[in-house]
Amino acid sequence: MTEQSFANHGKYVPMYHFFAVPVFVVNFVWSLFRLRTLGFSFAGIFGVLLAAALVVLVLEARLFALAVQDRVIRLEERVRYERVLPEELRWRADELTVNQFVALRFASDDELPQLMRKVLDEKLTERKAIKQLIKTWRPDYLRA
Repeated sequence: MTEQSFANHGKYVPMYHFFAVPVFVVNFVWSLFRLRTLGFSFAGIFGVLLAAALVVLVLEARLFALAVQDRVIRLEERVRYERVLPEELRWRADELTVNQFVALRFASDDELPQLMRKVLDEKLTERKAIKQLIKTWRPDYLRA
């Protein structure tokens, strides 16, 4: 496995991103095409609705998994903060948003206190902007 960094930390799940999503999207487009070419009918309209529901389902399932992952990351980081942060910063962890927690997880233990102060004081909220500030990357290979 290559060492993780900001440049390569995004994760693709091949069976999801390159098989399931494209198949459901193609099915939806095909259903629309069939409805248009064969004319409106109950079966055609139902086919489009079913195809749309499947696209929504596959996308929402991914979002649910990512939301659960973000909650777990927030919990893990709170435990880490108890171990790593000085007393005054531990209390400020309550000010962090989920996006800030998720982005800060990549900061090394040595870099975390300074970066957390910067994020809170400057009210940085975008994950990408926070991740770009990290100098010593702490990899996370167990993401969904």
